[in-house]
Amino acid sequence: DIARPRGRYPAYTRDRLAAFSRRLRRAIHPARAGVARIEMAGPVGRISFETARGLAWRPAEIGQALGPLWATYWFRVTARIPEDWAGARVDLYWDTVSEALLWLDGRSSAGLNIGRPTATLAARAVGGETLTFHVEAACNRAFGREAGGTGPGKADPYRLVACELRRFDPGAWRLFHDFETLRQLEADRAPPQSARSFGGVATNIVRPALDTTWAGRLLHDLNAVCNMLDPGDGATWPAGQSILADLLAARNGAVTHELSAIGHAHIDTAWLWPIEETRRKCQRTFATVLGLMDAYPEFRFAASQAYQYSIIEETDPDLFARIAAKAAAGQWIPIGGAWVEPDCNLPSGESICRQFLYGQRYFERAFGARSTIFWNPDVFGYAGQLPQLMREAGMTRFLTQKLSWNRFTAPPHHSFRWRGIDGSEVLTHFPPADTYNGVASLEELRYHGANYKDADRSVDGLYLFGHGDGGGGPTAGMIETIGRAHDLQGVPRAAMRSPGAFFDRLESGAADLATIEGELYFEYHRGTYTSQAEVKRLNRNLEGALQALDYLTAAAGLAGVAAPSREKIEALWRVLLVNQFHDILPGSSITAVYERTNRELRGLLGDVEALTQDLLVALTSAGPSPVAPTPVNTLGFPRAEVALGPDGEACFVLAPAFATGRVASPPETVGLIETGDGEIRLENGRLTAVLTAGGAVRSLIHRATGREALSGEANRIVLFDDRPTNYEAWDIDPFALETARDATPAHARAVLWRGPRRAEVRFDRRLGKVSAMSQIVRLDAASDHLEFDTTLDWRDRRTLVKAVFPVSCRSRDAAYETMFGAVERPTHANTDADLAMYEVPGHRWADLSEPGFGVSLLSDARYGYSIFGNQMALSLIRGPMIPDPDADIGEHRFRYALYPHAGDWRAAD
Repeated sequence: DIARPRGRYPAYTRDRLAAFSRRLRRAIHPARAGVARIEMAGPVGRISFETARGLAWRPAEIGQALGPLWATYWFRVTARIPEDWAGARVDLYWDTVSEALLWLDGRSSAGLNIGRPTATLAARAVGGETLTFHVEAACNRAFGREAGGTGPGKADPYRLVACELRRFDPGAWRLFHDFETLRQLEADRAPPQSARSFGGVATNIVRPALDTTWAGRLLHDLNAVCNMLDPGDGATWPAGQSILADLLAARNGAVTHELSAIGHAHIDTAWLWPIEETRRKCQRTFATVLGLMDAYPEFRFAASQAYQYSIIEETDPDLFARIAAKAAAGQWIPIGGAWVEPDCNLPSGESICRQFLYGQRYFERAFGARSTIFWNPDVFGYAGQLPQLMREAGMTRFLTQKLSWNRFTAPPHHSFRWRGIDGSEVLTHFPPADTYNGVASLEELRYHGANYKDADRSVDGLYLFGHGDGGGGPTAGMIETIGRAHDLQGVPRAAMRSPGAFFDRLESGAADLATIEGELYFEYHRGTYTSQAEVKRLNRNLEGALQALDYLTAAAGLAGVAAPSREKIEALWRVLLVNQFHDILPGSSITAVYERTNRELRGLLGDVEALTQDLLVALTSAGPSPVAPTPVNTLGFPRAEVALGPDGEACFVLAPAFATGRVASPPETVGLIETGDGEIRLENGRLTAVLTAGGAVRSLIHRATGREALSGEANRIVLFDDRPTNYEAWDIDPFALETARDATPAHARAVLWRGPRRAEVRFDRRLGKVSAMSQIVRLDAASDHLEFDTTLDWRDRRTLVKAVFPVSCRSRDAAYETMFGAVERPTHANTDADLAMYEVPGHRWADLSEPGFGVSLLSDARYGYSIFGNQMALSLIRGPMIPDPDADIGEHRFRYALYPHAGDWRAAD
């Protein structure tokens, strides 16, 4: 015997286990071979495989530089498999420091991304055969440019780093995953409480310690495997495998957390890449997933967003046919019920209905069934009307995850019933792993069980695994780990299940789930109500314009007048719905996204307005001869207001709901008086407003009640330093509110209109360091609100601008319009949850009312509000620079108004 220390040295042993695992990983591909020839073509755009085959090819070699960002290169590779590899699986190892897609026999075959550089070329080689295949390389990474990418002073990172054949050893693959699964479990044996970051949010993690005896056996036996097994000598493997098999056979007790695992690849329809790149992200991910399904019959994968399926169906029908076949077999789970995964704060109720309508129609046509689950994991808050709309669309279940990022309060439940503002309920689940991009580590699986907040009511939780956001999806290694952890002592009992099967288990097995009522407010990403103001303006205008076109199309059908087809109307709507995706409409994408989106939505608005005008002419005239202009009210309530006629004259128009109207004499006039002290008074039969020389409102009298609506100078234009610590385009941090400073008063004014139907004064001011604002303050005859028609030439960066109105009423709660309803939120900071709502979303109005009197703040295209105490404020513009350094630079036109009224917001309509 050779003397050795008899003490325990676990730290050294654990280092040894990690190093040994790396040696085992290298044994998976024990042999390598170069390729015979590499040819390349490009740079080109995002073209089809058939087009690429006709490109001019030239020789390429390892080290070949590629670029720039968003360019595409095609490679044609010829390789001969060594004769002594007969019977073995042969893989391609490919590295262009970018995303890529392998094409075999003209079919999209597998994604080749950073961290996933191999793909199967031959499942069982003959030996000596010659292969020719193609690789489509995109000069971008999973998250677009990413850190270390191109930029000033940086070299272009994209290049052909490697292209070679590798022989796969299935025995080494199994041995590595057996050992590594157990090694991870031992390493997580007695974890201290630690901070883990989810999206920059520190989360305390406490996982249960392993049983002491079990932990000791793991350390001892894994060390014994290292002593007897040589990764380079297969003859030494059986003895080590026997020990590993005994360890993997250790089972949990009768009652333990039940983890339902589903493969997933959350693919943002646009974000840090242009929307055109999303098709290829889907191709790379979906092709890889199909290969995994062939290799692992138990593997299940869920993918949402009808739009993404539709673009694959259109551009890669062979890939779509393979997806449909796997869906029919039950391995592929189409899910979600919406056209895209939309933002759920900003779109109108009609837009969300269309998301569900067109999404469910697509799933039914393409896959034979509608989704019963609204799948929307990565969205920045959920309006309280959604449960009713979900149920109307056939969805009784809901999954999200993002609220685990909350900064002030943690969501109290992972499984609960969510009750909407009308009383509708949906069964809701937040995955306890606090991520929809799980990597199937033992640490993550154990955290999933330990973190489940409803373990007293249910043993079931859903686990989403696979690389996401930029796509990629699950890996074979993740599937191997979950298979080994299926009932391993110390790990939740795991099984592959579809989301529907999970919800069935939750619904039947849970006892007394809690109910949460009303909106699910996200305590983060509050800047998304304001960033990229132009796309928000276009969205609001198109929602109204498309609904008007819908109404006129229906009216034309009743009148026998030719109108756009249903297919045409739906095609128009679908363009808008895509741009309501939760990283487009909220303003959190790169420059290229908004260059396309704003151009596309402006063109769409022009098309809709042209179709609308054609219908109006057809409906209101008997023939082609000119007729007098006819006002048509396309809204569902009667209107009596001033509008501009064809010659720019102010007309008073009366029109019933959904009907033609007429020009009439107003019941009153409006006057404008300039006082000797530089102030201007605007007055009609309902309001008296006093404007200061600097453009503020000193007084606003509601004449019916005699109440002064203001408690101080209003329409204060206030600027704030806006430098979030994280996620610039997404966030307004609370300390920004500590930096408030008033803008300089107007330096010029001009009276534009003196009545009798309209009174207007324009005020011009400098704003911030390099920006300018021109504001028309308007009061119309018979109008009950004072309007601020604003043009802003915005050049400042990292600055937030609000319009502030101190009003003369108080309430513990303010009301805000949401989709098909309203939500009340606190105007105080009594609790952390109250404090969190320092910036909130609203649609066309927010209201602060006390018994008998209130004031509403109306907005035509701004969504970010804040009401604290008696201070009402509307966010007008921001200037974030990440991820779009040019965000919001340019001219903006928007309107807001102040509306004092008797009674509360309900009484005031």
